[in-house]
Amino acid sequence: MKKLILKKGKEVSVKRRHPWIFSGAIASNPDNAIAGDWVEVLDSQNNFLGCGQFEEGSIAIKLLDYNNINPDVAYWQQKIAYALDLRRNFGLPSAETNAWRLIHGEGDGLPGLIVDVYGSVAVMQAHSTGMHQSRHLIAEALIALLGDALKHIYYKSENTLPGKLRNTVQNEYLLGGGNGTQDILEGGITYSADWEKGQKTGFFTDQRNNRSLLRNYAKGTKVLNLFSYTGGFSIAALHGGADEVISVDVSEKALELARQLIEKNDDWQHKHLAVKEDAFAFLEKSTQQYDIIILDPPAFAKHQSARHNAVKGYQRLNQLAMKQVVKGGLLFTFSCSQAIDRKLFYDTIASAAILAGRPMRVIHHLSQAEDHPVSIYHPEGEYLKGLVLEIG
Repeated sequence: MKKLILKKGKEVSVKRRHPWIFSGAIASNPDNAIAGDWVEVLDSQNNFLGCGQFEEGSIAIKLLDYNNINPDVAYWQQKIAYALDLRRNFGLPSAETNAWRLIHGEGDGLPGLIVDVYGSVAVMQAHSTGMHQSRHLIAEALIALLGDALKHIYYKSENTLPGKLRNTVQNEYLLGGGNGTQDILEGGITYSADWEKGQKTGFFTDQRNNRSLLRNYAKGTKVLNLFSYTGGFSIAALHGGADEVISVDVSEKALELARQLIEKNDDWQHKHLAVKEDAFAFLEKSTQQYDIIILDPPAFAKHQSARHNAVKGYQRLNQLAMKQVVKGGLLFTFSCSQAIDRKLFYDTIASAAILAGRPMRVIHHLSQAEDHPVSIYHPEGEYLKGLVLEIG
């Protein structure tokens, strides 16, 4: 393992167990480590601090361990088994839910790695060169731990890797094969995961608890689901007994999949309307009122430099939606932008409420599902923020 030496005083964040070391903290690279190399991190006095993977970029090292380790298949099995035990404590997977996240990056001590499981399929996504180079060892560990329940491993990283690797690596099956789609279960409801052509790894398991919450409130309501994608919240609302659900998205393909899923679940086509339109444009011209509106947009700010414009976007979107909720109705509003922290999101929604000029109460603070854990040392991992507002 190659060595990297930090500048004096830069070991403080490592001792606090934050898993990222920035390039400006490195004093020397005596072994000429390159992207993907495993490295031992030393302080300015050559004291051992931890082991991680080197990257050429702003975040230069992602720490995986604070002990000397040998990153062989046994090591990966140990790390992934720790994550698997946590999910099994939550009762995942189960007869009613077979779509779940097995590895959530820093939250599981594996920064740069995501693994989602959809029935018999594991979808692996690397966000670092080191994880890309370790993909076959990780696949071996998954096969050993999940056994016969695992039939396919799909590696989906061509758009997530950094630097020169981005768009040069091809997505591929490391085990098995298939057509890239599969019906999945969440709380007994049938959804669909499309890991080859869909967004992210194919399904948004992080919203599982929030879909369940919506289901509890939906009976007898008229629901507007903006940025609906394949209709996760729409299907949950229909299962909860909604009288009418309108799904709005710019993707006709996503809306068609939502229609198909609704037909698979029950004969609800007469209760569901799919509208292909930009969410802002829809709200700006809408004259209707809704009992429940869901705002689950894609990330408006993927980097700190985009925060200002993102805040303006969230404010405008929520202000428009707040005016179209009936008195006593609910607004489910979310941000998945990591650059927008929970306080900034709350303040942005509060400013939108002031502009909308209506009384409102927060009745739920929402976050990602429990199989997306957040390391206490890495608060940035809490990327999904949500509020449920009762609007007077």
